[in-house]
Amino acid sequence: MNTDVFAVHESNVRRYGRSFPTVFTKALGATIWDESGKTYIDFLVGSGALNYGHNNPNILGPAIEYLSGGNILSSLDMYTAAKREFIEVFVDSILTPRGFSYKIQFPGPTGTNANEAALALARKYTNRPSVMACTNAFHGMSLGSLAVSGSASTRELGGVARHDVIRVPYDGYPNRAFDSAGYIDYVLGDPGSGIEKPAAIILETVQAEGGMNTASAAWLTEIQRICRKHGIVFIVDDIQAGAGRTGDFFSFEFAKIEPDIVCLSKSLSGSGNPFSLVLIRPDMDVWKPGEHSGTFRGNNLAFVTAGAMCKMWSDSQFTAGVERTAVKLQTQLDRLVAKFPNCIEEKRGRGLMAGLKCRSQALVDRVHDVAFENGLLIESSGPNRDVIKILPPITITDDELDHAIAILDDALQEQANDKCRSV
Repeated sequence: MNTDVFAVHESNVRRYGRSFPTVFTKALGATIWDESGKTYIDFLVGSGALNYGHNNPNILGPAIEYLSGGNILSSLDMYTAAKREFIEVFVDSILTPRGFSYKIQFPGPTGTNANEAALALARKYTNRPSVMACTNAFHGMSLGSLAVSGSASTRELGGVARHDVIRVPYDGYPNRAFDSAGYIDYVLGDPGSGIEKPAAIILETVQAEGGMNTASAAWLTEIQRICRKHGIVFIVDDIQAGAGRTGDFFSFEFAKIEPDIVCLSKSLSGSGNPFSLVLIRPDMDVWKPGEHSGTFRGNNLAFVTAGAMCKMWSDSQFTAGVERTAVKLQTQLDRLVAKFPNCIEEKRGRGLMAGLKCRSQALVDRVHDVAFENGLLIESSGPNRDVIKILPPITITDDELDHAIAILDDALQEQANDKCRSV
């Protein structure tokens, strides 16, 4: 296949094209095709932007109808019929059944737009400049989001200094014996700690880019208690872990918490269309009209596809299917961990957001390459890139899942035969 045009004309910054050197053409569900007709099972799904698979007919059908009707596509923050219907469906299908009454902000098309808006609002609401962020966090590629990300290489991007961020340990960091929530509570209450009271604590319930580290329900509950005790805004970045990825619509539902602010994006549109939301505790909605803006916050096609996606969560058969698929995936991964102890240290993640922590980055690189050759797309995560990141569509069929796991099994077996040596 001819990839010369990309090498000649596209910036060196390109990444995934180098990892998967083929030219893709079509996609449906969990399967995608390249120009030669070869098929691949997609465990990458747009880095979590396609939880509902490629071209899901339940989502794409309303979009095609909308596009063919001469309807408005871009509307800033003006009122449109598509926006009204989305808000109604989101409230009726997602918020109300969970007992939530958030105000909804449309900050712009991407996850980092949502996080920037959330951080700005928390600082405005509390009149405090600093924010607490966790080790190994990733929150986006704009300056405010970069500042609260954990990786040193990520924070260095942008070329300017980033201040007013207090780094705190995530659940299980540096080890499970350390009480990170207790530490946060202590330094916030100790006048000699040198730690000023922040505007907010921002965190992911599963750190996708940070290595699929997972927060426990007990830790999340304690962080919420600490925030309320000290008058700190509790922000959950649910951009990759939300919209169904962990089995529930919100990744924090299992902990029975109610964050002050929730950021959603990636699979929120259900279609790959750029779309994000900030959910705000009503008394915290202190924005003045036009105070936070963005040209593309009125993506009406995304309103349509997101509304279609939300309706799926009112279908008990759909939700039961997601739960069953999550159990099946976790069972399959447990089998791989038991089968390849010399290759895999542990399983991480939750629901359909999973990871396999391996013995080395070199091992993960080899598994990635073998899997790609055999028709499976996976990527790595973690500060050392030694975690196999597993993100199948939550709508994946049993046959597709079994086929993908068989490819992964074969790739790990090849490394096991080589005693999982690093290169």
